[in-house]
Amino acid sequence: MRFDEAYSGKVFIMSRPTAEESDVIMYGMPMDWTVSFRPGSRFGPNRIREASIGLEEYSPYLDKHLEEVSYFDAGDMLLPFGNAARSIEMIRDYVRKIMNQNKFPLGLGGEHLVTWPVVQAVHEKYEDMAFIHIDAHADLREEYEGEALSHSTPVRKICELIGPENVYSFGIRSGMREEFQYAQSSGMYMAKYEVLEPLKEVLPKLAGRNVYVTIDIDVLDPAYAPGTGTAEAGGISSKELLASIHEMANSDINVIGADLVEVAPAYDPTEKTQIAASKCIREILLGWVK
Repeated sequence: MRFDEAYSGKVFIMSRPTAEESDVIMYGMPMDWTVSFRPGSRFGPNRIREASIGLEEYSPYLDKHLEEVSYFDAGDMLLPFGNAARSIEMIRDYVRKIMNQNKFPLGLGGEHLVTWPVVQAVHEKYEDMAFIHIDAHADLREEYEGEALSHSTPVRKICELIGPENVYSFGIRSGMREEFQYAQSSGMYMAKYEVLEPLKEVLPKLAGRNVYVTIDIDVLDPAYAPGTGTAEAGGISSKELLASIHEMANSDINVIGADLVEVAPAYDPTEKTQIAASKCIREILLGWVK
């Protein structure tokens, strides 16, 4: 199955007509089967695409234009409603195909559990990878209410896959006591509350390494992104998140894939959440794809 036959949906602004001529495959993972508070992130990918229509194609931050990046938006995956295990399997198989064709995977969520199968597929090709996690929540639980497949567990699973010493979390301001204790004792890196300044300190240590990056939109304060399933007061601004994306773009890390998750548009009639998310995606395309 070809990428451009696989799924249906709207496309991000200036998407190329075919996957074959593109360096990046953008894809939606419309899954919110395991959320612990408010559902609705399955509608996030298409609303991010809709918001992209209002973007300028040129980034004054990076002095680049979207015409300089070849990317194909494959639309949303057709995931089986309510079946987390099967959905994870499908996402992993799809991203494995992207990696086999040496293309950059750029995912739109969906709840944060979708990052877990993506990292599994990316790790098959890049065993030495590091993982940057930007989020309000630690996501280090082993289970939630007895369920191991939860949007509260992906970073713990990734620690167990690639080693906690290769996991770097930023902006964390919510979680169980045990999650923070695990972060402290396991050897992973966790920056609480802030993103940009600790990121500046960490990036030189990751120079030359292959890095996968996940961004949960709830790292933003609800004033900037109310449209998310588990909003958490005390977050960063959209300006700081963009600056953090640019810091990574101008660093010596090799970003090998990325995703942006947890946009739940029903809770934001102003659309500021998906507007912020779509601008972040533009900057990721222009800054991280080498």
